[in-house]
Amino acid sequence: MLALLQLAFSLPMAKSTNRFFQFVGSSKNVHSGQLWYPAADVYKTPDGWVVKVELAGVSAEDINIDVQGNVLYIAGSRRDKSCGFGGSYQQMEITYSSFEKTLRFPTSIEGVKLEHMFENGLLIIRLKRAEKD
Repeated sequence: MLALLQLAFSLPMAKSTNRFFQFVGSSKNVHSGQLWYPAADVYKTPDGWVVKVELAGVSAEDINIDVQGNVLYIAGSRRDKSCGFGGSYQQMEITYSSFEKTLRFPTSIEGVKLEHMFENGLLIIRLKRAEKD
């Protein structure tokens, strides 16, 4: 009976300790330098495609977009420009490093008219099929 009581009290304590060390590990495990993969939505439209990529904190000049065959390749980096004063951090969960996103389409997208813009932390790319003569 005593063993069951000890087990009943030690399980919640073990879970609590695990959560603590997971938190400490995640906040001390600096994400800078790791390649990250932003989330994306892809929509088929009557005249092509719309792609939305979540890129909060990324500058437009830090993004490269390339089309090859049926693949849209987006790469760049997010930099922490606000904390370059040499201080230490308490908690760091945002990844500041290079990113890439590769999206495959069912058919070739070469030759599409590519337009892009930023809106509320989203990179919105419109891929319009070339108009036929």
